[in-house]
Amino acid sequence: MIFRNTAIVFALALSSLCASAQDIQKLPTTSLSIGMHIINAEVASSEAEHEQGLMQRKSLAPNEGMLFVFERPATVCMWMKDTLIPLAVAFIDADGKIVNIEEMKALSLDSHCGKKPLHILYALEMNQGWFKHKNIKPGAVIDGLPAVHK
Repeated sequence: MIFRNTAIVFALALSSLCASAQDIQKLPTTSLSIGMHIINAEVASSEAEHEQGLMQRKSLAPNEGMLFVFERPATVCMWMKDTLIPLAVAFIDADGKIVNIEEMKALSLDSHCGKKPLHILYALEMNQGWFKHKNIKPGAVIDGLPAVHK
């Protein structure tokens, strides 16, 4: 009888774990380029997708990221409350130019903002250090950004 109850508890825990993994669904992707570097980015364009972001993800492939697309240029700030992996974020204006890049710690409530208030139209999250390792700095232009529909 104990074995049977243990098996039931184990089965419930396993199904809960599988359900959690399935809840983290990837968003549609787009291909971006910064010079010779190609990025496969999931696109978060709705408020719900913005709120979910990369939360609860345990890893991110080396050239994968998440592109946040906003309805209009705005003051944009990001945080890492339930994000398990450290990330870097590039804040990008309507011309596709990187305004600033911020390194973000996992599970942090620290706020990281675009340095040109009311000018940020996109934010691109990549693994922490990705931009630095690729020698990508503010002023670089990202090609392939989706058009914003008003």
